[in-house]
Amino acid sequence: MSTRREAVKQALNEASGFRSAQDLYADLRAEGSKIGLTTVYRALQALSDSGEVDVLRTDEGEAVYRACASDAHHHHLVCRGCGKAVEVEGPAVEKWAEAVGAKHGFTGVTHTVEVFGTCADCSATAD
Repeated sequence: MSTRREAVKQALNEASGFRSAQDLYADLRAEGSKIGLTTVYRALQALSDSGEVDVLRTDEGEAVYRACASDAHHHHLVCRGCGKAVEVEGPAVEKWAEAVGAKHGFTGVTHTVEVFGTCADCSATAD
């Protein structure tokens, strides 16, 4: 793995939630890295393709990334306020996706489910 790709992966490992390419670029530059924004995007794509990072789309359509804590299939509960993310299993979702696919004659069904809300810390500061 290239040094720059490793730097992007390390930045994600240190982040507490999902981060955009722009956020990671700013973090790395603030630490003195000479990495370019295009390199950050390429590294994130490679890490996503290899399954080393999770990627999701925000309500605004922006791709955000997070280092995977689990190799197993999972979903995320994401705070709209601070971006904190929790990996969650969803056995009912898995069964539902398979059943919907089978009902319509589909095989090899995959899915992505992300749940958004407000974490306890952000809820407490909003009161």
